[in-house]
Amino acid sequence: MLLKLERGFDKFANVIGTITAIAMVLMILNVFYDVVMRYFFRSGSIAMQEMEWHLFSIIILIGISYTLKEDGHVRVDLVYDKLSPRKKAFINMFGSVFFILPISLLVGLSSIDTVVESFSMMEQSGDPGGLPYRWIVKALIPLCFLLLIITTIGFFIKNLNVYKGISKEFSNYNLKEDMRNVQCELNEHKFHVVDIDNNEEIKKDGKK
Repeated sequence: MLLKLERGFDKFANVIGTITAIAMVLMILNVFYDVVMRYFFRSGSIAMQEMEWHLFSIIILIGISYTLKEDGHVRVDLVYDKLSPRKKAFINMFGSVFFILPISLLVGLSSIDTVVESFSMMEQSGDPGGLPYRWIVKALIPLCFLLLIITTIGFFIKNLNVYKGISKEFSNYNLKEDMRNVQCELNEHKFHVVDIDNNEEIKKDGKK
């Protein structure tokens, strides 16, 4: 059951990662267009320039959730790397419950009023020719923390599976097969002994 939940949350996070990747490609094309127009045609668009940081906002804010799923956020590994997988999983679960979730709820809920205010006044760019509907990009703030809460639940379940020893990384592990492979390797080499002094290989029957 927990493994199915983990796979479901992983699929959800992968969709977020795909959206982030698409936004990244669009931002690269946008920047390329702006550079070409500015330096080769002495022209430009304020709206397209503003679109750069709009797309950058999508990449950063939405990408936070996918990065958590991949456990790719920066951490200070003074002790963490030396711990066992079970202890690492416990630390991740503790951090999810007492740090990520409270901060996500606090920032996400407190940013809703800003979005509502921006929507009510139909805030737009202050520059001539800029993008309208600035409330859309501001709405990414509560949205990103909502997505972060969802992926944090999946992250917690993933580490709970590791803590309980049922992680999908180990679900396909076959101890008997592994022992059989080790036994076969030993059988292949048990009839050979190395004479260190003469640097020659001696078989079990004593012949060189």
